Amino acid sequence: MKVAKNTVVSITYTLKDSEGNLIDSADASDPLAYLHGVGNLIPGMEKALDDRDNGETFQVVIPPEEGYGMFDEELIWELEKDQFAELGEVEEGLQFVLETEDDQVLVTVVDIKDDVVIVDGNHELADETLYFDITVVDVREATPEELEHGHAHGPGSAHDHDHG
Repeated sequence: MKVAKNTVVSITYTLKDSEGNLIDSADASDPLAYLHGVGNLIPGMEKALDDRDNGETFQVVIPPEEGYGMFDEELIWELEKDQFAELGEVEEGLQFVLETEDDQVLVTVVDIKDDVVIVDGNHELADETLYFDITVVDVREATPEELEHGHAHGPGSAHDHDHG
């Protein structure tokens, strides 16, 4: 079976940056399972996997525009330190969800100056060209429940329902 919209695909992969440093991976003991064609992966990866065969191994280079986007200065905010009183000690690297007028954004504290905390809402891989080695280890039809929920279920999926 080929990878197509509404199939559940399991892959193993390694992800490296332009210097060859390992960023992330999923091996055969714990492959990544996802529902194809509904935006669960970055656009460049979904496009690269489209129409691949079960068992196929390939490499793909994904530019930032098809990965985690370009770095956006508008996603850097300065917040008053007293807004963090309930969080206790604020330090660089702390991540939390910031509610904006339009959205919720995962931000990271990047700097603390006197009474100002500077947070960055860019993905940590923004501006990065991504180098993937991918193997398709399984392709199957999605179940009606998976289609309704918009994601894969079961081992390896990012969303494993517990029906216990």
